[in-house]
Amino acid sequence: MALLTKMKEYRAKHKLSQDQLAKAVGVRRETIGNIENGKYNPSLKLAFDIAKVLQVSVEELFEFED
Repeated sequence: MALLTKMKEYRAKHKLSQDQLAKAVGVRRETIGNIENGKYNPSLKLAFDIAKVLQVSVEELFEFED
């Protein structure tokens, strides 16, 4: 099962760099990159924090694929 994300798309809409988003949610830029590349699954709290900054629901931002 893979976690798909639209973080990059929503980040672009808000004109945020990975570094800016990382600082807004209290993680390193590498963490944001790893989530976007499917190499890291965020905690539930981090997923909600990212969704809040990007002004979307967690369900819009993340999706599980079988």
